[in-house]
Amino acid sequence: MLRNVLALRQLSQRTISTASRRQFENKVREKQKLFQEDNGIPVHLKGGVADALLYRATMVLTVGGTIYALYLLGVASMPKKQS
Repeated sequence: MLRNVLALRQLSQRTISTASRRQFENKVREKQKLFQEDNGIPVHLKGGVADALLYRATMVLTVGGTIYALYLLGVASMPKKQS
């Protein structure tokens, strides 16, 4: 039992460390050049295809939700039929 606890403690200390195992290339300068470039594209679309798709999906959901809310308000404002 004690051996298992000590092994778990050692494993947890080994996996949670501040030292990075992989070194990633710093791409901040490239991203700064891309986003600061004056090419007429709005900044929220300069990220490429993924940004354009996210923007369009957001706009579709916003417009669709607004239309649906207005429809529900119209339905709620009509009196119910007496049968």
